[in-house]
Amino acid sequence: MPSIRNQIRELRAQRNLTQQELADQVGVTRQTVIAMEQDKYSPSLETAFRVARVLEVPLEECFQYEPRDGGRRSIKEERQRVSKP
Repeated sequence: MPSIRNQIRELRAQRNLTQQELADQVGVTRQTVIAMEQDKYSPSLETAFRVARVLEVPLEECFQYEPRDGGRRSIKEERQRVSKP
């Protein structure tokens, strides 16, 4: 099953942010951050953009699409693949 994976935990740790600090800046609960980090929750597009903005990275660095074939692709790579004729 295709899914969205993320690098939130790693990016958050690099910036010395706690889960609560990230949650407060994004406008979600700490439980939501935990669920996103554990790939148990895929955020809305708006929340994904807010997470990336707080972590100061492009959206595709924070979130990746994992297709059924198991190969990891960034959202940008998947968009390019789908748009090819």
